[in-house]
Order: sequence, then structure tokens, then C-alpha cells
Amino acid sequence: MVQQMPLKQEREEKKNRINALVLNCYLNLRFAANINPMLNKFFHFILFLFVAQLSVAQSTDDVIRSLKNDVTYLADDKLEGRETGTKGAELAADYISKRFAELGLQPKGDNATFFQVFNQKPKGVHGETLPDSVKEISVKNVIGFIDNGAATTVVIGAHYDHLGYGDEGSLNTGEKAIHNGADDNASGTSALLQIAKDLKGKNANNNYLLIAFSGEEKGLWGSNYYSKNTTIPVTSINYMINMDMVGRLAENKLAIYGTGTSPVWNDLLKKVIPDTIKLTKTESGIGPSDHTSFYLKDIPVLHFFTGQHADYHKPSDDVDKINFSGIVAVINFIEKVITELNDDDKLAFTKTKEEDKASTPAFKVTLGVMPDYMFSRIGMQISAAREGKPAANAGLIAGDIVIKMGKTNVADMQTYMQALSLYKVGDKVKVVVLRDGKKKIVKVVF
Repeated sequence: MVQQMPLKQEREEKKNRINALVLNCYLNLRFAANINPMLNKFFHFILFLFVAQLSVAQSTDDVIRSLKNDVTYLADDKLEGRETGTKGAELAADYISKRFAELGLQPKGDNATFFQVFNQKPKGVHGETLPDSVKEISVKNVIGFIDNGAATTVVIGAHYDHLGYGDEGSLNTGEKAIHNGADDNASGTSALLQIAKDLKGKNANNNYLLIAFSGEEKGLWGSNYYSKNTTIPVTSINYMINMDMVGRLAENKLAIYGTGTSPVWNDLLKKVIPDTIKLTKTESGIGPSDHTSFYLKDIPVLHFFTGQHADYHKPSDDVDKINFSGIVAVINFIEKVITELNDDDKLAFTKTKEEDKASTPAFKVTLGVMPDYMFSRIGMQISAAREGKPAANAGLIAGDIVIKMGKTNVADMQTYMQALSLYKVGDKVKVVVLRDGKKKIVKVVF
């Protein structure tokens, strides 16, 4: 690994270079103003604009450098993929807790520490109970608090765990290798740390609870446990913002889930969205990340996501592919949301139309695909098909759009899940997909 210059030293050197540049410009412009007194006012105006622009550029550059340092550490091989319950996950938790302390956050875990620790017994792929010989896994959430003495608290979360060397969720078809998870979800964790820094002393009409969850890849373990064992009164929680995979902003496309969980979200997002962002909105409060656990406790949620990519759940999800300027754009967007709501009352909660807890489908089989969660048209688009699984065995490929399974029309993710829940191991079903605009029928064997 290339030895990095200490951040403090690098900042100091850059500051000296900028100061020298400003001084040089000042002397040249001042000389011109002395020669022609008419230029004096113009000189001061130009100097003001120049210094202001340098200050903004320096601030953004410092944020990017801090984000890069956090992601680089969390996605380093020495953490071995941060799988929940491993030494690598412990190193990540320790790092995050130290960063929380540096930022001046109060510990809000167990026993006046930053950690909330519990044990979890794994389940099978389809939720089945495993033998007693399968041991419990130690799970550790990392929790910091900004106490503004307010009646309500905003929860901001991101999971820090990943797949280690590749478990059931891996899409790797090669040799066993470390899955560093730079985007999933070192990116969200780095954004969490930056937002914690930015919120100190600002928007003080809410308190802020910053949570780095573990066990997300295992089935939302950390957030599910926290939502049932909160370290603040659950009734004081105003709303929850979640960040999962925010490091690959491409073509300025951003997805936000949970826009139907409060009546304020849609109008607010229209008001604060940057002109450059192309937004895909999903009303549902239920989805494949930690916001779901809070939605199921009747808390308004927003989940930010920059989309899937070819490196998702593969060893190739590394730091060199992260769009750090994109993370800054997501952070700025989230902070505008928080600022806009600072003077408002506690948000009203709305249950989204069909996804209440009782109607969430239970599965006995898997198709073996990764849906494209940025897809907004009719159907369920396949982002990746795992080798050796039912979809790949039937000839389905990335880009196929599932529009029917058996007798069930598939209009979106919810109807896809409902269709999948109807089958058991050994069943055969005809699946209709759109491929390059044309219908194709395949027979899937579960």
C-alpha cells in the first residue's frame, strides 16, 4: 500500500500554497490599482470573489479528502471484508467509534460506550432455523449522539458491515477473495461521519443520533435489534435517514426510497433537489436496507442510494471506483433536507399502500437474481443473475425485465416478491421477460 501523507501535514502544505497564491495575486492587483486609482474598487471586488472561491474549493477538497481517508481504511484488505462477527468488523467498529469521539459525539450505546452489542443466531437462506451446532454471532452497532436539548431526534444511519470473503450474498464467480465493499457500504459510513461533523452546532431544533449498523448483509440484524432496543425513547424519533451505497453516482442519477412514509416528503424533495440531480423516487418504506426497521416502527424514513453496478457484491468493489464528488453531492442534498425541516414540528407518519409487516411475503425459494433497484418502469429488471441458480440455469441474463411469473403479472418489486412467495423447491414455472424489447418465455425450476 502506498504510504499516505498525514492529513494534517497535507492540509497545512496546501494552505501555505494557497496563501502564497493569494498574496501574489494581491500584490499584482494592488500594484495595478496604485497606478490607476479608478481600478481600486474593482481590485477589492475581484480580490473578494477570488478569496471566496478559493475558500469554497478548499473546503470541498478537504471534505473529499476526509471521505477518501475513511473509505480507504474501511475498505482495506486488512479488514477482510468487515463480515459481521469477525476481527475485521471489530476493527471497523473501533475506527468508527474513534471518529465519533474525535467529532465530539456523545456515546449512546450500552454502558456509556459507543457500542450496542448483542448476539444473533443465523438462519438459513429462506429463513429456516439452523441446527443447534450453528453458533450465535456477536453483532456490534456503533452509536453517537448530538444532544441539542431538543424534544425530537433525527436518526441518521448507514451499515458498515460487508461480506468478508463472500457469503451467500456474493455474486463472485471466481476464486474466494476479500469483498472490500467500498461502495457497499464504506461510502455510506464515510457520509455518516461527515454529516456528524457538519451537524455540530447547526440545525439545533432536533437532536441527532448517528448509527453505524452491523449485520445488514445478514438480514438487517443491527437496525432490527436497535429499533426494538432503542437507546433513546422511540417516541422522540422524528424521522430516519439511511445511506446505503452512495459512492457510485453516475449521470447524476439518485434513488430515494420511502417518499410515501410522510406527507411532507414529496413537496420537500421538489423544493431542495439540485437541478443537476435526476431523481428516482419510491414510496415504499420497505426495502433491502436498514430504513425498513424504522419504517416498521411507524417512523418516517428516507433511504438514499446511487444505484447498482457491475462490482456489486464482488471483490472488485474497491476504493478506486468511488465517486467522492458524488458522495459530497448526496451529503449536501441530505443536509438541505435536514435544514429545511429544522423549524418544523415532528413529521407525520404514513403507512405506504401495501407494504405493512403482515403482508410482507415469506419465501421458500430464490430466483437467484439481483434486481435493479433504480429501474422505474413496469416489471422487475435483473441487474445480475447468479451462476448455478434458477434464473441463470433457465437462461435469464442481466438486463432482462421480468413481467410475469406463472399467472402473476409482475409490475414492480412488490408484485415480484408476491409472485416468488407462491413457489417451493422443486416447482416449475414459466417466466415471461422482455429482452431488447421482445417477449421471451423461459421455464424456471426452483
